[in-house]
Order: sequence, then C-alpha cells, then structure tokens
Amino acid sequence: MALWRGGQRIGDLDPPPPKNTRQRRRGRQRWMFAAVATFILVNVLAVGAYANSRFTPDNQRTGPESAASVPAAVRDGGTVVDFRSGRLDARRMPARTIALTFDDGPDPVWTPRVLDVLARHHVPATFFVLGSQVSRHPDITRRMIREGHELGIHTFTHPELTDLPSWRRRLEYSQTEAVIGYTTGVGTPLARLPYSSGVDAVDDADWPIVRDAGRWGYVTVFEDTDSQDWARPGPDAIVRNSTPKGDRGAVVLLHDSGGDRAQTVAALDRFIPEMQARGYRFTTVSGGLGWPAAAAASTGDRFQGGLLVWAVRIADATVRGLWLLLIVVGLLTLARTILLFGYAVRHARRRRAPTWSWGGEVNDPVTVIVPAYNERTTIAAAVRSLASGRHPGVEVLVVDDESDDGTAAEVERLGLPDVRVVRVPGGGKAAALNAGVALARHDLLVMVDADTVVDPDAIHRLVQPFADPRVGAVAGNVKVGNRRRLIGRWQHIEYVIGFSLDRRLYDTLRCMPTIPGALGAFRREAVHGAGGLSRATLAEDTDLTMGIHRAGWRVVYEETAVARTEAPSTLPQLWRQRYRWSYGTMQALWRHRRALIERGPSGRFGRRGLPFIALFSVLLPLLAPVVDIFAVYGLFFLDRVETVVAWLAVLTLQVITAILAFRLDREPLRPLWALPLQQFVYRQVMYLVLVHSVVTALSGGALKWQKLRRTGEVVAQPTAG
Repeated sequence: MALWRGGQRIGDLDPPPPKNTRQRRRGRQRWMFAAVATFILVNVLAVGAYANSRFTPDNQRTGPESAASVPAAVRDGGTVVDFRSGRLDARRMPARTIALTFDDGPDPVWTPRVLDVLARHHVPATFFVLGSQVSRHPDITRRMIREGHELGIHTFTHPELTDLPSWRRRLEYSQTEAVIGYTTGVGTPLARLPYSSGVDAVDDADWPIVRDAGRWGYVTVFEDTDSQDWARPGPDAIVRNSTPKGDRGAVVLLHDSGGDRAQTVAALDRFIPEMQARGYRFTTVSGGLGWPAAAAASTGDRFQGGLLVWAVRIADATVRGLWLLLIVVGLLTLARTILLFGYAVRHARRRRAPTWSWGGEVNDPVTVIVPAYNERTTIAAAVRSLASGRHPGVEVLVVDDESDDGTAAEVERLGLPDVRVVRVPGGGKAAALNAGVALARHDLLVMVDADTVVDPDAIHRLVQPFADPRVGAVAGNVKVGNRRRLIGRWQHIEYVIGFSLDRRLYDTLRCMPTIPGALGAFRREAVHGAGGLSRATLAEDTDLTMGIHRAGWRVVYEETAVARTEAPSTLPQLWRQRYRWSYGTMQALWRHRRALIERGPSGRFGRRGLPFIALFSVLLPLLAPVVDIFAVYGLFFLDRVETVVAWLAVLTLQVITAILAFRLDREPLRPLWALPLQQFVYRQVMYLVLVHSVVTALSGGALKWQKLRRTGEVVAQPTAG
C-alpha cells in the first residue's frame, strides 16, 4: 500500500519481509565469526605477552641461598656441568684459552657491532640467545653461524627458572632449541641459566634445574669471569673484570643485549688483542673442550620452531598494530576534545547572548506526529504533554502502527481536543511517519516518540529556528527521564555529553548527523525534498537528516527545547536499541555516499559532513576498545604503575569533558559519580554493539524495527539528577 499527496509518492506502508532461515543462519555466522576473531586476538596477545616478558637485570637477583644439596664436585669443579649421562662431568677451559660468551641477544643494534669486532679480530664466540629474540632477528642469528660462532640456549623469555615448574622450564629450553633449529638448521646442547654467575654460586634452588637440564640433554655453562658490563662500569673496568688470573683459561660473561652496550663493544676491541698478546687463544665453549660441532636440527625441532617464529612475528605485528591504533585513538580523541571544547563553548555563548535571535517569533500552527506501536504504557503521558503545550495551534497526530495492546484506544480515552488517532497497516516506524506527514494538516511538523514527554514550552521553542527561511530541520534537546537506576544514569551522562557538546559542534560545522526521533521539527517541504522517510535503513531519522542536508537546507540544534525520553532499562534492551542505531547509521552513511562526489549543497555536506561523521561516530568508537585492551594488557604484562596512570589520565579527560557538558546543559553534577563505573561495563557493551553492527554490515545482514519494553517511568515533570 502506498501513500500519495498532491500526485507525489510520500512513502509506502508495505510490511517488511519476515526474518527467514537464511537471515538466522547469517546471524549465527556473524556471532561465530566475532567469537573466533576474539579468540584469535586473545591468543595472539598472549603469545605477544609471553614473548615480550620483562626480565630483571642481572644485578638485581638475590644472592645464593643454602647449597647443602649441591655436590662438592659441582661447586669446586669446572665451569661446564654435563649431567646428560646421569653422571656428573664438570670441566674447565684449558690454560690460556678463553671462550667469550654473550647473553640475552640477538639485539638488532648491539649484536652486529659485537660481531663486527669479533670478525675484525678473527675470534669465535658462543652466544647464549633468547628464543624470542631469535624469532625476531633471524638474519643476525644466521650471521652468527655463518661467521663461525656457536649458539647456546638462554631460555625463550629470560624468566627466573627457580620460580617455574619443571614442565615450564623444559618448555623454555625446548622452544629456544626449536627456533634455533628452524632459523639456522643446527641444534645445540649448550644452555645457560638466566641470572647465573660462577659455578660456586650454585645453590639448592639452582641445582635441580641443572640436574633436570642434564636429563633433558643439555649442558649447563657457567662463567669464570664476569665482566659486569650490565652495570656499565666503563671499558677499563670491563676489561679488568674479564681478565682471568695468571694463565688460567676462562669462560667470560658479556652481554650483547639488554641496554646500551657501547662500553662492551669498546672493551671487547681492547680485551681481545691484549689477551692475544699474552699468548691466549679464543675459541667457542665446545671448541675449548674438544667437543664436535653442533649437529643438524631435527625435522621436529624445525617444524615446531617455525610455528613459534611465526607466532611471535604475528603477535609482534599485532601488538605494533594495536600501538599504532592506540596512537590514532589518542590523536582522534584529543582532536575531538579540542573541537568540542572550542566550538561547544562558542556555540553556547553565541546562542545565549542577549542579542541572539532566529528572527521574528514563530507562531505558525504545528502538527506533532507520534508514531506508536504497542505503546499503551507511555502514550498517555506523551500525548498529555504535547496537548498541554504553550504553542498556539498544535495538532497532535498519533499514528498507530497496527498495535495490539490498545494503544489507539488509550489515546482516544483521553478525549483531548486537537488530538487525532489514525490506524495504519503495520509497516514499521518509517512508514508510520510517512503516513503522518501525508495526513498532517500543517506544514510545520514535529516528530516525537511515543515514550517521550516534552516540557510545556518545548514545541514553541523547537520551531523558533524556522524564522530563518534557510532552516529545514531542528534537533531538540532530549534527556533521559528514567535515570534512577545505574543503567539510566549512564545513559543520562551519554545523552548530556552527546547533546550538549556533540550537537553544538555539529551545528557549528553544519553537519548535524541526526535529528533525534524523540524530538525533532521539520518543514514539510524539506521532508519532501529529502524523499520522505526511507525504510532502506534502520536509522530513519539519520537517513532523513542527511537527505535534508543534501537538499540544501540547514539543520540546527535548539538547546532550549527539552524533552525526556524513556531509555532502555536493561542491558539486553540497550543492546537492541544501540545495535539498531549503530547499524542504521552505517546504512545511512553508505546510502548517501554519492554526496562525496556531487556538487552543490549535497557535495558540500558530503565532503565535510560524511567524513567527519564517519571519523568520530563510527571509526573512533570502533577503535576505542584499544584503550581498554591495552589497559588490561598493561596491568598483566607491562608496567602496572604506568598503565594505571595512563588510564587515570584518560578518565580525568572524560570527567572534565562531562563536567563541561553538564555545565553547558545546566544539569546538576550529581549523576557524574557513576562515570568511573561506566568505564567497566557500559562502555564495553557499546564496543561490542558497534563491532556487532560492523560485522552485520559487512556480511549484508538485515534487521527489522525492534520494539523495546516500556516501563512508563517518565512523567511530564523534570527528572531529578
């Protein structure tokens, strides 16, 4: 069924198609996709957190404890402890033989410099590498092998092994051996404990680790001389600390990662020739003991290592991407805050100036259209507030969209003058509004939701901007009426910020995205010029507003026209409402995309308004979860103090923004106590709703106009904060 007025088609009332099996299947697929994506992201971040574990500097480890269980042959024996056969074999470097060993690499800056010094002096060394670093810097690792150096295991993440269970310790060893095998093609039996020193420092906590490593096929290498380069004592001290006594052989401990190693590089360039001048030869640990070169890695190690390497790379790329998104979110939030503060304050001052006027007073008759579907609980209060207003010549037209709860009868029982009820076949909200436009007696139209009550002077104030003939539509100031519960207070805060700040900004930039369905005024000519209300989107108000912009009309905000609407009172209802809003906004943006390339008023709105709306209404909210993701990530895997300080800084900015919005809207600040709690539940629900909407949009899903359950809490008097 179609409605026509003056030969022009206003809209149609054909009911929307029912939700079929394919749509339900698509809905399940969308949820499955979102669940799988979330699972993958969580696991990728877990890998990133594991591979990026922070470790304590060597000098901060506590000293040795009791050593009663450590065999004397270990404490008094050699630096290299081999327990692979089940029997203890402790060895030292031969006289005048030095095995240079470097821990914690490879490092992209310092390891190549160390390798350059070794190459210049034709000296081999043993590098005890971290598996996570090998995964990130495979080229440097392969260079070590290519230039004749030896690799050893220094665990995958440099943990304190005494704090880990046996299975986790074995994993640290085997994972590192696997990535070495995948990267270089060779295996290694050598291993060094993180935070270890000389063999004489082995205590009761260390000995089980050494013994287990032997059972797993690894030889534990300690050191004879500790350069203490981690303390950066200067090249002279590093050389002095590294020099063995007399003609003794030595395993020398140095570091090629973990900070600035310029002193290590400088000391190494002096130490090698000095020791060669004293008759010392340099070799690897295995070479000094006469052991054969490392064997080729097994196929299993290479396969496992490949999986680990790519997992770390993907995790690192994901974390870097999230950091980039975090920077983008920060810049967008900062830009939005600056724009809001600047334009909103200027807008408020201008509109409240004694000299401000839209023009002559507007007293033209108005038709208020109230679309209603099963709104018996709230319709009476809404109609009374409209019928008792102070504007002369108000017609209230209730369009009943085939309700089955007695909504129309409830209005008729009121017996109010200038209140009409029309019943139309069920076709959805857009069709009901089109019917109201077609049947309205006046050319100034106000659209009000059936769960909304207005202040006595709201309609009169709302139509005053029509004194300017360029104005085609006016947005009212909608507030949440049912704010006694926490979820209502959260929405109240959101509404005040949205109307008091966002709409002032959009008004100033002439790109108001939405005339709210709860309270908005239109010229009939502007509605016709925009093509009426379309059922092609779920956000018919946003779609109509964009159409009015493109038709060349101005769309403005009138802060003094106040209405109070009933917001969803439960999270499921809130989800359904915001899902429809978010998805509908995306539909409207896509539907009006040609405005980006058109000329005239449509092009001006398209090139200014559409990118702005997409950036701050879709992209920024879509990226905002990055802040919370990194907050949780930081609490567990980064510096907790820095994370908490950063989160509090974000919260402070939000509080300041909210206070400004409440002051501009002349609202009491009392509800703002709920703002910190809003960050832990409400905001996350909004994130999920937006993600759900994006997935629906990308998958081509369809939705119908959804009806929320009303409680009738909103009355015609102002609601206390």
